[in-house]
Amino acid sequence: MSTFHSTRSSDEAFTSKQAIRKGIADDGGLFVTDALGETKIDISDLAGKSYQQIALTVLSVLLDDYTEEELSQCIAEAYGSQWSDERITPVKPLGNDFIMELFNGPTCAFKDVALQILPRLMARTTPADGDCDEKIMIVTATSGDTGKAALAGFADAQGTGITVFYPQGKVSRVQELQMTTQQGSNVNVCAVDGNFDDAQSTVKRIFGDRDLASRLEADAHVRLSSANSINVGRLVPQVVYYFSAYAQLLEQQVINVGDQVDFVVPTGNFGNVLAGYYAKLLGLPVRQLVVASDRNNVLFDFLTTGTYNSKRPFFETTSPSMDILVSSNLERMLYYMSERDPRMITYLMNDLAEWGTYEVPPEMLMEIRKVFATGWADEDQVREMIADCWDRNHYVIDPHTACGYFVMQQMPADPQVPRVLLSTASPYKFPRVVNEALGLKADGTDFECMDELHAKSGTPIPQMLRNLENAEVRFRDCVEVSDMGHYVEECADRL
Repeated sequence: MSTFHSTRSSDEAFTSKQAIRKGIADDGGLFVTDALGETKIDISDLAGKSYQQIALTVLSVLLDDYTEEELSQCIAEAYGSQWSDERITPVKPLGNDFIMELFNGPTCAFKDVALQILPRLMARTTPADGDCDEKIMIVTATSGDTGKAALAGFADAQGTGITVFYPQGKVSRVQELQMTTQQGSNVNVCAVDGNFDDAQSTVKRIFGDRDLASRLEADAHVRLSSANSINVGRLVPQVVYYFSAYAQLLEQQVINVGDQVDFVVPTGNFGNVLAGYYAKLLGLPVRQLVVASDRNNVLFDFLTTGTYNSKRPFFETTSPSMDILVSSNLERMLYYMSERDPRMITYLMNDLAEWGTYEVPPEMLMEIRKVFATGWADEDQVREMIADCWDRNHYVIDPHTACGYFVMQQMPADPQVPRVLLSTASPYKFPRVVNEALGLKADGTDFECMDELHAKSGTPIPQMLRNLENAEVRFRDCVEVSDMGHYVEECADRL
């Protein structure tokens, strides 16, 4: 059975259930397994398999202390009628390329793929030290989409509560309403006076606060865990859709077994593209993973120079879920690329914490660049690409996907290697930006913008987004960054 340990130390070993329940290692590192890549997945029999069947194959390898029955139950509950397409993540032609829709779940963003199954995986973990009364409080920072997807997944889940922090005024109006109107007796939503990096780094500090942890366990029998992609249970379900994309290309006779594929991935926190790297290590013929950024192009600079520098201007863009300067999941990739050297990772992360920057050795950068290509788009280019994609393909994309679309257009095409662009959110989550790009009416409410986009494009409005107009706002809290820990404690007491 494979074991998990921190990226910063291999001293303590955990099962995948224990790693998922803990969320983050005690030393601040992320959970990884050295067994990753030892077992390869047979790609020759992918074609014709349902998403659920592929998920069982992939997750059985990655989470091998769950029984087949447990995984089958989790998968059946997570990928059922709450999805508007039975293929879950359908791959569709886009000119000479392909687009994989990751937004057909209940909150219209790619985070649903993992956050519909994470609460089910979490429910099948067991409390530490035999404390049967122990409850889990999920604490998560969101740059826009994770929050709602986590809330939807964990709402009224037995034995758990959830607290979501989002940066005040730095998510779209639709994203904010999705969170603040969330139903459920165990949910808490709070704005933070700061940006996403402030919220995320503070959440990490909350996890590392031993005094807080001991108070919560003593007073409320509560243990903290995470629904961000720092939690390995959030990350590994995303590996499945890369295999699903390959299966669909096989079925459409675009490729033969063994042919290579490129994936273009809009990403801020590096989790979405890291899942593709895991798929490659598991034997999927991925030629390149293309990291697409917005104007906050810290990943672009790192992948081209080897220097990661978070001490830079922070830009609020039309792709708020990618407005991130500290990409947490990069740490896992660095661990594998450093030949699994936790001492190097500790050294790099200490530099990041102390100086806001670190530099990887040139030979390591060379290895990274064999797998990861990169590009970025500014605001004007994002708008141009939304219009270009509609004009050429009669397909509406959101601003995050538009970053990837722009980068894909800049790449030299190889007719032998299909390119799949990952589409991360419904355009109806950002109707004002999309309408402006398409030259449509954009001066009314977000809901009037939705109606205009629907009328002019003929694309269906996801009803759960349209219904937000008249939903009751339940949460109006806003705290300073310094008060986030206190807020979590109050929420835990109510649990």
